[in-house]
Amino acid sequence: MTVGGAVVCASKALYDKMQFTLNMHGNSLHPQTAFLILQTSKTMELRIRRQSETALKVAHMLEKHPKVDVVRYPGLASFPQKALADKQHLNGLHGGMLWFEVKGGTAAGRRLMDTVQRPWSLCENLGACESIITCPSVMTHANMLTEDRLKVGITDGFVRVSCGIEDADDLLAALKDALDRL
Repeated sequence: MTVGGAVVCASKALYDKMQFTLNMHGNSLHPQTAFLILQTSKTMELRIRRQSETALKVAHMLEKHPKVDVVRYPGLASFPQKALADKQHLNGLHGGMLWFEVKGGTAAGRRLMDTVQRPWSLCENLGACESIITCPSVMTHANMLTEDRLKVGITDGFVRVSCGIEDADDLLAALKDALDRL
C-alpha cells in the first residue's frame, strides 16, 4: 500500500513556502511509490465503477431485508441528501461505502460478524479492493464508552460496509445468508 497526495496553495505566499520546503527536503515520494501510484491510477475508474455498482446492489438488498432498520448510501432514493450526492458524484458513481443498522444491536452485530462468509472480510480498514464489513461497536469502537459512541452516531447495531471488486452476486448471497441467520 502506498500513500501520496498533492499540495494546492491558495496564495503565492503559501506556494513559496511549500516550494522552499520542497527544495530543502526534496521530493517526498520515493520513485517506486510514485510508480505504484501511477499503475493503480490507471485502473481506478474501473474499480470505482465496480465498487459503486456493487454497493448500490448491496444497499438495495439491505433496504428490503427484515433484519435491517435503516440503510444509508448516497445512491439510494431514500438517502436524505440524494440530490446533493447526485450533483457532486460524477456519472451516478457514489463509491463503495455504505452503512446500515441491523436489528438487535450489538448482539446481532456480533452474530453477523461471526457468520458472514467470504468473499466478505472482517477488517478495520476501508476502501480496499476486497469487500470489508465491520460492526464498530464490537470492533473499531469497542473500547469507547457507549454514551460517547452514541454521541458520534455509532449505535449498537451500526454496520459499516466497504464494497470491493468481487462478484456482486457472491457478496449479496453471503450477506443475505448471514442476515437470515440472525
